[in-house]
Amino acid sequence: MARKTKQEALETRMGILDAAEQLFQQHGVSRSSLQDIAVAAGVTRGAIYWHFKDKAEVFNAMMERATMPLEEGLSLAPDDTSATPSAKNKLPPGISLTELRWGLVNVFHAAMHNERARCVFEIAMQKVEYTGEMQTLRERKLTSHRQWRDQNQSAFERAKAQGQLPASLDTRTAAVTLVALVDGFLHQWIMDPEAFDLVAVGRTAVETYLTALSLTGKPLLPPMTAEELARLGQGNVCPSTR
Repeated sequence: MARKTKQEALETRMGILDAAEQLFQQHGVSRSSLQDIAVAAGVTRGAIYWHFKDKAEVFNAMMERATMPLEEGLSLAPDDTSATPSAKNKLPPGISLTELRWGLVNVFHAAMHNERARCVFEIAMQKVEYTGEMQTLRERKLTSHRQWRDQNQSAFERAKAQGQLPASLDTRTAAVTLVALVDGFLHQWIMDPEAFDLVAVGRTAVETYLTALSLTGKPLLPPMTAEELARLGQGNVCPSTR
């Protein structure tokens, strides 16, 4: 039997992940076995084990395929260009509030307009129990949330140093609250997509929250620019293959 080329192996891997994604969404993770995935993908269980050691690894790869571009898009967001080079050197590390807002709106945009992103969000929020063989993935989920909180806090510390936010602000509490706000909107929308426009309502909520932190009552950030809006969903953010 001829050895598969790298391209063929990659296609097999992607087919396995496509099948797993569909089954996880339809039946839940616990009710979808590796045999079910193999049948749906048109491969043997041996082919699955050649690429993944167990179902948890299949799940992890499926999630990373869709969410990693979002996570990288946030972590690699450019710094605030309004500050001079000398001023930037004195600021705490972290992204600007403008880029923090863009990153969160981009997540909302991906959930609404990208089928794969919406699918894996639904699976992660409604179709998986982090018990048994999936217990190992609970730490990844915790790590991701901790990094998200840390990024928010760094952005708030930077904004304090720039005078955008009051010096008295408890940035840790503010960071945790922002995570809860965004996570809550995602959960509500995934449960009932017809209830509201996630991008419009989510963006307004984030901007309102940031303004509340400033204690001024005035909008903290200017409206999103045409360039920022054009960037939403670009850069291989969860490309749909369906």
